[in-house]
Amino acid sequence: MSSQITIALSKGRILKDTLPLLKAAGIELAEDPAKSRKLIISTTHPDVNLLIVRASDVPTYVEYGAADVGVAGKDVLLEHGSTELYEPLDLKIAQCKLMTAGKTGFEEPATGRIKVATKFVNVAKRYYASQGRQADIIKLYGSMELAPLVGLADIIVDVVDTGNTLRANGLEPRELITHVSSRLVVNKASMKVKFEAINALIQQLSAAVDA
Repeated sequence: MSSQITIALSKGRILKDTLPLLKAAGIELAEDPAKSRKLIISTTHPDVNLLIVRASDVPTYVEYGAADVGVAGKDVLLEHGSTELYEPLDLKIAQCKLMTAGKTGFEEPATGRIKVATKFVNVAKRYYASQGRQADIIKLYGSMELAPLVGLADIIVDVVDTGNTLRANGLEPRELITHVSSRLVVNKASMKVKFEAINALIQQLSAAVDA
């Protein structure tokens, strides 16, 4: 029975913040993903490989068993909306907030439909439905801040860290939807078949988070 574990990670802040936790668990990358074109990276641990994928694809790779384990932001997991993943550990890294934002001083209409631009379409639909508000959700892939400035949308739903980008574009954060941090997610079948290896990894990462 294979005890080989494949971990899906995305480049950028999550990868940078995850590496010290993996190191504490005895897992270091054999090469620098920033300098390598490889998408499958071996590690100093003989039974662990990393897949480098888009952040929004991490839950999909784990759900379908192409990776046993992954690290994804809570925002990405909420948008993905799968019930086929275990989420055993909050890694408490890459922390930010998922919020609504609009032009500074903009008064949202009390009645009628509101136009909302976001890449978090499912999250936005659920949020406005829970508020009993009618919203037309417009999917964008980037430069959210532009949407209210050119009249494409009244409001955006996006991840907010410092809020500096919003303020630089004449916008202000409004309503908090949820706090976001990166979570460890595990494929349900992998958890059964490779329980000892994955459970050991969870325990080591948990200790590293607490430390």
